[in-house]
Amino acid sequence: MTDPGSTRHDFAFARAYRLPALALGITGSTAWVELGPTGLRVRFGLWRLHTPLANVADVRRTGGFGFLKTAGPPHLSFADRGVTMATNGDAAACVAFHEPVAVLDPTGRLRHPAATLTVADPDRFAAEVAELQARAGA
Repeated sequence: MTDPGSTRHDFAFARAYRLPALALGITGSTAWVELGPTGLRVRFGLWRLHTPLANVADVRRTGGFGFLKTAGPPHLSFADRGVTMATNGDAAACVAFHEPVAVLDPTGRLRHPAATLTVADPDRFAAEVAELQARAGA
């Protein structure tokens, strides 16, 4: 259910990513990011992320991902324990958190300090996060 005042950001699917995603139930209707005054909600097929807006520390544009490291299900970075939910290798928004969030481990013991999301317009997404945070701080 969409929170009042929230906006939805679709994932940008590259052709090569569609089949591996579809095999896991990740489609345009099951992969989205919702951003609003109450927080950040991500659905990526079976996987979910939810955190209050106040937990978002930073959002940066990133990209240039290798297909094998990002296609299909969410991927864990062994370097920093971040999670990547990718539907293309070109452009994404990397969201850093003050307190790590649970995504991959249903018990919540494994937590991620950041999530990389291949939203259709990473720059607009980052600007919207900054605007919401500025309003919340006012």
